[in-house]
Amino acid sequence: MTSSNLARAATFSPDHEQEFVLNLADVEAGMFPLVGGKAANLGELIRAQLPVPAGVCVTTEAYRVVAASARIDFEALAAAPVEQVDVLARQAREALMAAPVPFSIIRAIEEAYVRLGDNAPVAVRSSATAEDLPNASFAGQQDTYLHVIGVSAVLDAVRRCWASLWTERAVVYRTKNGIDHRSVRLAVVIQRMVESVVSGVLFTANPVTGKRRQAVIDASPGLGEAVVSGAVNPDHFVVDTETRQILERRIGDKRFQVRSLRGGGTAHVEVADSSTEPCIPDTQVRALAMLGDRVEAHYRAPQDTEWAIDATGKLWLTQARPITTLFPLPAGARPEKLSVYFSFSVAQGVNQPMTPMGLAGFRLMASAAARQLGIRVDNPLNGPPTYAEAGQRIFMDLAPVLRGRVGRELMPRVLDVMESRSAALVRQQIQDPRLSITHRSPFLFLRRVIRMALRFGVPLQLMRALAQPGLVHARIRQQEVDLTGRLTLPDSAGALQRLNFVEQVLLEGVVPLVPLALPSAILGMGLHGLAGHLLGGEAQASELQAVLRGLPNNVTTEMDLALWALAASLRRDEACCRVMRDTPPAELARQYQLRTLPPHAQQQLGEFLTRYGHRAVAEIDLGVPRWADDPTHILGVLSNYLRLDQTEASPDAVFARGAAEAEAMIEKLAARARRRGLLRGALVRFALGRARQLCGLREIPKYYAILVLAAARRELLRVGRELSRQSRIQTPSDVFFLNLSEAREALMGRDVLALIEERQRTHEVELRRKRIPRILLSDGTEPEMRITETASANSLAGTPASAGSVTGIARVVLDPVGARIEPGGILVAPSTDPGWTPLFLTAGGLVMEMGGANSHGAVVAREYGIPAVVGVPEATVRIRNGQKVTVDGAAGTVSIVAE
Repeated sequence: MTSSNLARAATFSPDHEQEFVLNLADVEAGMFPLVGGKAANLGELIRAQLPVPAGVCVTTEAYRVVAASARIDFEALAAAPVEQVDVLARQAREALMAAPVPFSIIRAIEEAYVRLGDNAPVAVRSSATAEDLPNASFAGQQDTYLHVIGVSAVLDAVRRCWASLWTERAVVYRTKNGIDHRSVRLAVVIQRMVESVVSGVLFTANPVTGKRRQAVIDASPGLGEAVVSGAVNPDHFVVDTETRQILERRIGDKRFQVRSLRGGGTAHVEVADSSTEPCIPDTQVRALAMLGDRVEAHYRAPQDTEWAIDATGKLWLTQARPITTLFPLPAGARPEKLSVYFSFSVAQGVNQPMTPMGLAGFRLMASAAARQLGIRVDNPLNGPPTYAEAGQRIFMDLAPVLRGRVGRELMPRVLDVMESRSAALVRQQIQDPRLSITHRSPFLFLRRVIRMALRFGVPLQLMRALAQPGLVHARIRQQEVDLTGRLTLPDSAGALQRLNFVEQVLLEGVVPLVPLALPSAILGMGLHGLAGHLLGGEAQASELQAVLRGLPNNVTTEMDLALWALAASLRRDEACCRVMRDTPPAELARQYQLRTLPPHAQQQLGEFLTRYGHRAVAEIDLGVPRWADDPTHILGVLSNYLRLDQTEASPDAVFARGAAEAEAMIEKLAARARRRGLLRGALVRFALGRARQLCGLREIPKYYAILVLAAARRELLRVGRELSRQSRIQTPSDVFFLNLSEAREALMGRDVLALIEERQRTHEVELRRKRIPRILLSDGTEPEMRITETASANSLAGTPASAGSVTGIARVVLDPVGARIEPGGILVAPSTDPGWTPLFLTAGGLVMEMGGANSHGAVVAREYGIPAVVGVPEATVRIRNGQKVTVDGAAGTVSIVAE
C-alpha cells in the first residue's frame, strides 16, 4: 500500500466491531459468505488433516467496509451489455484502489502476517463468494500474488486482490453466469509460500473424457503458476485411482519456469536445455493420485486441485475446487458395473433441463411403457429399472438391451434413423468386453412384441392401412375427438382429485395411444423401403426422398401451414397487419389475453390456438408453458411472416408444388420399374402411393401424447393455484418444481418453499449448460469426447437428411422463441422439435447437431424440400451467425464459404 493510501486509511474506522482476519485452521465450509470459496475450501482441507500451508483469511467484512466508500455503480454494471463493461469495470477498480482502508483492518492484517513469520514469503490470493462453486468455478477470474514479502507489500497485494473483483473478465464471467454483482464480495487468503521444487495441477477425474476414478496430473519444475497459466508444456500423467497404474505418461518440454525472487515477487525464466526426463518419479505420481483420492473422498465429488512439492520432498495442497465441467452422473451409477446411458432428451430435440414435475411425468410414462413390454416396475413414480436422470435430463440405460443378441442388432439401426451419432457411439460400446452378450435367444423379445401387437390389434390395423388408408385417417381423427373429451375434470374436483387424475392419465393414458397410428406409419416407411429395393439401381436416393415431399396427414406440417395461412389472412387487413407487425410480441400476447387485439387478429389467433395451443417448444416437459398459456413465440413468428416480402414464394405454394412433384416422381419411378416387368411397376406405384398416405402419421403418437401432457399441465396449474391460495407456494407455476408426491404433501401442510427455491436455482444453472452428452457411461466417460473429427475448419460432416444443395447466410439459433429466419437463410440449431418448425417455412436449409435421417427435423425438412444435414458435431459453435455456408443434403456436408 502506498504511503498516501495508508494516511487516508488511518482516518477511517468501522462503525461496529467485526472480525476482519481469521486463521485458516478456524475456517469451516459453512463460513463461505464470510471467507469466500477458496478460503472455505482450504479451511475444510486443513480440518480434514490434509497437508495445506498455514495461513489466514482477510474476511469479506473487510472488503465490505472498504467497498462501502468506493461508490461502485451497480445499476450501470447490471444494465450494460457484455461488450460494454470494460469502462465501468475499470472505474470500479479505480474506486476500490482509491478507497480508504480503516486502521483496524490494517492492524489486523499486519498482526496476522507477523504470526506467519518474520518477513515470511507468502501467497496473497483472492477468495470471492462467487468462486469455487459446485456449478461455476470462476477459476482465474481474480488475482493472485506470489512470493510477497513485507507488511507494506502484503497490504498492497490485498488491496489489488479486492480491486481484481472488478476486472473485465470477472465482471463478464459473472454476467454470463447470471450472478448479481451486488451479491459478490471478496476475501483474501494470505498463506505461507511453498518454495516448490515441482508443482502443478491434479484433477481427480479425467476432465477431457469425464471418466471418474482417473487422476490427471500436470507437473513442471518451479512454482505452479507456470502450469496454471499455460506458459509451459508440463509433464502429463494419467493414473487409474483404483489400481494405481500409470496409464499415460507424456513428457513436456518444460522450457519455462516461474521462480521466486530474493526480494519478493516472481520471474519467468527460460530454460535453455529442458530435460527429457519426468520432473517427478512414479512414486510421487502415485502419491499425488492417492492424495487426490483423499480430497475427492472428503468432498464426495471430483476435485480440481493445485499442489507443490518442496525441497524436502513434502507434498502440499494449495487449492481444491469442484470440477464444474463434468456432466453429473445419474443417481446409482456404479463405475464397476457398466451402464450405457442414452440421452432421451437429446433424441427428442430438447437440450434444456426439464422441470421436476416434467421428470416425474416421464417416470410414469416410462413405467407404463416398461410394463407393456413385460418389464417389472416396483414403483411407477420412480420409473423402470433402465430409466435414469442426470443434469435434469432424461437418460435410458441401454446396457441390458445391448447384452442381448436382438438388442445389439436392432438398437444401433433404430438410432441410425433417430440420432445417428449416438448410433456410432453405441456401436463403439458394443466392442467393450464388459458388454458381453448374456441373452442369446431372440424368443423372449419376439414373444413380448407379438403379445403387444395382438393386445393392440396391430395386425388388423396394418391390413386396414394397406387396403383402406382412408379408414385409418378417419379413425385417427375420431380418436382425437374422443381423447379430448376424456381429458377434462369438472370444476368441482378437488386438488387431490386432480393430482390423482394426472397420475392416472400419465400412467395409463399415453402409452396405449402409440399403437393407434405408429404401426401404420412404420408400414408406410417399410413400403417406401420396399419400393427402393424393387427399383434397385434404377432410382437414386434423392429421387426416393422426393416422393416424401409435401406429405399429407402430417399434423406438424398442417400446423405450420395453418400458421402461414393465418399470416396471409392478417395481411389482407392492412390496419390489423400493421399492428401485428410493428408491436412487440410480448405486448401482443398481453393484448390477446386481455382480448384487446384487433378483432380479426383476436378471432383468427383464437381459432389457431384452439386447435394447436397445446403445443410448445420443449413440449415434452409438463412445466413448459403451452402456446395457449403464452402465445408470445407464435406471435413473434407471425410478426416475422408479416415482414416478409410478398413476392417471396409462399410456403403453401412450395408445399403444394412439392406434393405435385412427389406424385410425378412416383409415376416416373413406376415407369422405370415397369421396364423390368409389369408386376414390378405396379408394386412400386402401389408401395410409393401408400407410403405417401401413411408416412405422415409418424407425428400422430407424439401429438396425442402432447394433448395428454397439456391436459395434465392444466390440472396441475389448478393444483398450483390452490397451493398458492394457501401460501404453500409463491406462484401457481411453482408447482412444477415439485414432483407429484411432494405436491400431495404440500397440500397436506408440508413446507416446500425452500425446496422449490433450491430447485429453481439448480434449474437456472442447468439452463446455462452448453453440452449434453449423447451417450454417458456409468464411470463418467463421455465416449463422444474420444472421437477425432476429420473435417477441416471450413468443412463439417454429418448425416445426409434431405437431398439438395443450397448456399445461404447462417442463422445460429439456440432458442426458437423470438428467432427470425430470413427467406433462404440456413437454420443452424442444436436440435428441433415441433415447436421449432414454424421457422422451417422461411429457411432455405437446415443444419442440426443432433438427429438422424428419420429424426423430426430431418423428416419435416424433406417434406418442405429443404436441404438438410443432421448430426453435425458442435455446429452451433463452429458456424458463426452471418457466415455464408453451403449445405449439401445428399453428401451430408456443410461448407463454410470463404469471405
